[in-house]
Amino acid sequence: MPEASKPRPQFRNIHVTQIVKYRLPLGGLLSILHRISGLLMFLFLPFVLYLLDNSLTSNYAFEHLKEFVQPVLVKLIIVMLAWAYLHHFFAGIRHLTMDVHIGVDINSSCKSAVGVFLISIPVAALVGLKLFGVF
Repeated sequence: MPEASKPRPQFRNIHVTQIVKYRLPLGGLLSILHRISGLLMFLFLPFVLYLLDNSLTSNYAFEHLKEFVQPVLVKLIIVMLAWAYLHHFFAGIRHLTMDVHIGVDINSSCKSAVGVFLISIPVAALVGLKLFGVF
């Protein structure tokens, strides 16, 4: 007679107060950040279109916008948007490849999640360094 297997763990919904203690897998964190980056790009789209529209009207408007981008807060917003675009782009490619059943096992998905972070964060940092005039 087969011996009884040990009971499987039960997973229940967590309460809002337990979110801080909950250890989210890297793929889950990547997925949440993918949604946040999409929301940031959507919310700041009017700002980006305004900058683009005004920069193309005349040389005077372009010079005015160069002065508009000088405050640190505006530069940080631009770096944040650069990270949001880069993260959303690379995480979207990861999700699309997983949709066609490539890299869906745990090891591959964890490596691809790390890859998205290893690509998007340094490239956004390079954009920030260029924007702040380091090189």
